[in-house]
Amino acid sequence: MLRALDIRDMLIIDRLELTFQPGLNALTGETGAGKSILLDSLGFVLGWRGRAELVRQGAAQGEVVAEFELPEDHAAHAILAEAGLPGGGELILRRVNTAEGRKTAWVNDRRCSGEVLRALSETLVELHGQHDDRGLLNPRGHRAMLDEYAGAGKHLAAVRAAWTDMSRARKALAETESALAVMRAEEEFLRHAVSELDQLDPQPGEDADLDARRRMMQGAERIRDDVARAFALLGGDGAEGAMSDAVRWLEGVSDNAGGQLEAPVAALGRALIELGEAQDGVQTCLQALDFNPAELEAAEERLFAIRALARKHDVAPDDLGTFADTLRDRLNKLEAGDADLADQRAAVDAAQVAFDTAAAQLSTLRQQAAGQLDTAVMAELAPLKMERAVFQTEITATEPGPEGTDAVAFTVATNPGAPSGPLNKIASGGELSRFLLALKVCLTGDDSARTMIFDEIDRGVGGATADAVGRRLASLAQGGQVLVVTHSPQVAARAAHHWRVQKQVTDGQTLSTVIPLADPDRVDEIARMVAGDTITDEARAAARALLGA
Repeated sequence: MLRALDIRDMLIIDRLELTFQPGLNALTGETGAGKSILLDSLGFVLGWRGRAELVRQGAAQGEVVAEFELPEDHAAHAILAEAGLPGGGELILRRVNTAEGRKTAWVNDRRCSGEVLRALSETLVELHGQHDDRGLLNPRGHRAMLDEYAGAGKHLAAVRAAWTDMSRARKALAETESALAVMRAEEEFLRHAVSELDQLDPQPGEDADLDARRRMMQGAERIRDDVARAFALLGGDGAEGAMSDAVRWLEGVSDNAGGQLEAPVAALGRALIELGEAQDGVQTCLQALDFNPAELEAAEERLFAIRALARKHDVAPDDLGTFADTLRDRLNKLEAGDADLADQRAAVDAAQVAFDTAAAQLSTLRQQAAGQLDTAVMAELAPLKMERAVFQTEITATEPGPEGTDAVAFTVATNPGAPSGPLNKIASGGELSRFLLALKVCLTGDDSARTMIFDEIDRGVGGATADAVGRRLASLAQGGQVLVVTHSPQVAARAAHHWRVQKQVTDGQTLSTVIPLADPDRVDEIARMVAGDTITDEARAAARALLGA
């Protein structure tokens, strides 16, 4: 509920403080007095797009502050929480516009964006008028209005959930089909590569082992002859034989040498032992160097094959086995792809059926609610002197989406048999106002969370019709708040609170002000609305009669 509006230096307002009340609040005044400026200022602080130049001439900046009262369950609390802004039962919006056009906004003394202001405004205020494209005249919102009237929350949630499930199933199927298409394009490569890798069967570390063996066998050809000659020189025909002969000769004369040969004979014995160990080592080396040339060729061929395959697939030789497993897994997925596709297509079909079922149930509910809404609106049109008009909620098929398969539009025909069409294209100004009011009365229900503003919705009507408009506005205001800008005395007389907007010239400057009216002043204001500039006793009597009705 809008509690207060503080306007400074906006257009022709220098300073204005207004305190609004629950119920029906009427703003009246002569044409051009500045009633629209109040709405422009309120729209500015709510973030609506409006006039480009709002700052009063000569002022450095203009400022508007709006104070709202929020019940605990108000939708604005969720927006404040999401934006990280302080909440509570009181909401204060403040927005400044400099003369250079720079705009800055605050919510509860915290800086915020215009986007946050506009999101809050959707929960705070409804503006309805002949030139309003944000409310009932906007066909894009008609489906949501019908759903709210129908109480279609659960059905709509079911449709949205089914649409989400179906979208996910379709996305998964598309991804699988795309992946399989890529794999099928390389199927021949996969099969050839896996076969080639399986046939070679490279093992981790095999490259290093083969390289070491190859190097050894290549070196063996160069050193084996020298090792063999050395081994021959160490044998019985070489060093071993000579040393054995020396030991035998020395032992034969040792007894006659007075013990001087015992140590040399012992040393030669030890040397023969070491010589034997050396012979064994050299012999082992010779055996290792003894290889089949075909073995070297085979090792080289396998080593080169492993390295060539590694270069071909741009992997390290030791990673060929893991790479083969990866290709084999892709090939297995390809072979199992048809089964996966069948399962996912079945899932898409099931999700489609679930969505179609939920959408059909929602469509049925909308059709039923549309008939009820048409009947209710037609009943409201009769007291508004439009009993011959035809209101119809048209439901047509549209592209499926999260809101179902229906497009909804409110259409009217001003007379039976006349072609129907959109509200703002078929009805005249006065007719449009009454259509909007009748529709709003039927759609509002018990929702009083938002302040409703009607901008000259009574234009073009008078007498009993204007009185019917006033009664319905007063009915809408029960338990909530309605602000109406009006030129109709019948409507103003139904208000619980009344303000007069008027111009005055101060020091050669035209300024607009708003004056709250007590009962005696209301009589004169309504009398002016009845009679014009010259207020007669008859006009005052008519005003009193309207106020007492």
